[in-house]
Amino acid sequence: MPRFLRPLTHAVTYTRWLHMLIGAVLAFVCGAVYPGLDALSAAEWGLVAVLPIPLLVAAAMVPAMRLAEGLQARLMLFPGPHARVKDNRDEPAVSAAPSASWSDRARTAVWLVLRLEAGCLIAFLTGQLMALSLELAGAATGSSPGADLMIPVSGRNWAYALLVPVPPLILLMVVAAAGALMAVAARRLLGPSSHERLAALEQRTEQLLERNRIARELHDSIGHALTVAVVQAGAARAAADPEFTERALGAIEETGRAALEDLERVLLVLREAERPASSRPTLGEADRLLDSARSSGVKVDAEVTGPLERVPGPVSREGYRMLQEALTNVLRHAGTVPVHVRIAVEDAHLEMDIRNPLPHGASVTSREAGSGLRGIRERVALLGGRAEIGPNDGNWHVHVELPVG
Repeated sequence: MPRFLRPLTHAVTYTRWLHMLIGAVLAFVCGAVYPGLDALSAAEWGLVAVLPIPLLVAAAMVPAMRLAEGLQARLMLFPGPHARVKDNRDEPAVSAAPSASWSDRARTAVWLVLRLEAGCLIAFLTGQLMALSLELAGAATGSSPGADLMIPVSGRNWAYALLVPVPPLILLMVVAAAGALMAVAARRLLGPSSHERLAALEQRTEQLLERNRIARELHDSIGHALTVAVVQAGAARAAADPEFTERALGAIEETGRAALEDLERVLLVLREAERPASSRPTLGEADRLLDSARSSGVKVDAEVTGPLERVPGPVSREGYRMLQEALTNVLRHAGTVPVHVRIAVEDAHLEMDIRNPLPHGASVTSREAGSGLRGIRERVALLGGRAEIGPNDGNWHVHVELPVG
């Protein structure tokens, strides 16, 4: 089938046709009252098309009118289950909500007027072209003319029968084109306002940020627990000492229990959107991380200065996760090496400094490419801080500065 005829096989073409004809009903109702619908001149037909405009503008001021028009447009102007359209990825993008501002009311008024005029034009063409097809059929059979048409049929000839399908075909093509234009106008006039689009974008951004935060939480917490368990199990097997094995199993149990608590906390956030984040661990619980690292055989030299309790909750919680990830990286890439940890609250910022010797032959490239260090940088960027991560004088150095003011 030729491409220009394909819209004629789509159900949506005919629902759009009906949608436009419905828009003209008010014009004919008003025209029946004044000036009447009998033997109208061209000027009187024009009057019929403009008389309902004040009524439509007044109706557009009612917020529910936008909701009604949006629902009609979604149902009748766009491809859906009723349309034989293979590629139906095109979303209506039409709001099904009452007017929330004067801008919405104004756009609804423009839409109602446009629908009125388009409906009147399509109703006029429908009547004229369908009547023309009947006149051509009558002229082919020798019947006398009975309709007042803009394009009169003169004479009688059987050849007119060949032209009978032409007016309906032209009408359907015009309807298909007009329906497509009305769908475009509906997106512009009944679509979400700039305020609604901004609100939707902000909501989507919040959802993405929340997903990233949950992913980081799981990576840091579960990754730390698994790393400690692997290191402890390996050390216990290598030591072959029952006493050391007992301590290692105790450390694995404690770390696993803490990881389960973190996992339950994250799952609660997923189940309950309104659950506060204050239940997440803070830097005040940093001793738990340090003890877990020491139990894995790491020699941790910790220095904590300043009032940690005065650090704001979001900064303290993210700082805890950064410290956890830094210690996990030590266990994963360096093993049981000495680690120096410095946490200081000075003036209006929080400093964290974690250093450990680089093992001989260690791959710095793979360590820098890890998702954990990327997560530290993302956290620091979100909090408006600064991070320096990388090799420094034979040590692996993680230095973070976060504002606390």
